[in-house]
Amino acid sequence: MRENFEQCLAMVLKHEGGFVNHPKDPGGMTNLGVTRKVWEEWVGHSVDELTMRSLGPEDVAPLYKKNYWDKCRCDDLPSGVDFAVFDLAVNSGPGRSSKFLQKSLGVAADGAIGPATLTAVSQANPQELASKICTTRLEFLQALPTWGTFGKGWGRRVAEVEKTAFEMCLPTA
Repeated sequence: MRENFEQCLAMVLKHEGGFVNHPKDPGGMTNLGVTRKVWEEWVGHSVDELTMRSLGPEDVAPLYKKNYWDKCRCDDLPSGVDFAVFDLAVNSGPGRSSKFLQKSLGVAADGAIGPATLTAVSQANPQELASKICTTRLEFLQALPTWGTFGKGWGRRVAEVEKTAFEMCLPTA
């Protein structure tokens, strides 16, 4: 939903945390979930460690909006489903997130969220859909070779995303 971006971004940033440069993380140097490579592509030039360490939420918000939220058409998704799709996009890429959404809906998983996908979304139970997305995500993560190193945190994150997404799907009084 259009009005959910800032709330969802805050939750994603909580999960992503601050600066890390873990030797077993294929993403390398990362701050607020943004890898050095992604940030360099965003700003159009090389950056050093100091620049990466100094990134703040206000710096990365436009990148998250354009490259993840908008690419996955989260404005067009129900509350809760938008968060599950967005968090997955940040963690594993917008293409994979879109395909997992489509797989959860039983539509062609081409990675492009268009009219057919949005029609299927409108006919789905949002709570069930968010849960299916998280189940598919967890299965994917468990199959990664880095699960042994990062699995405990990833599993906790997916469980928290599923719980929050479920709560966001509940009708407001």
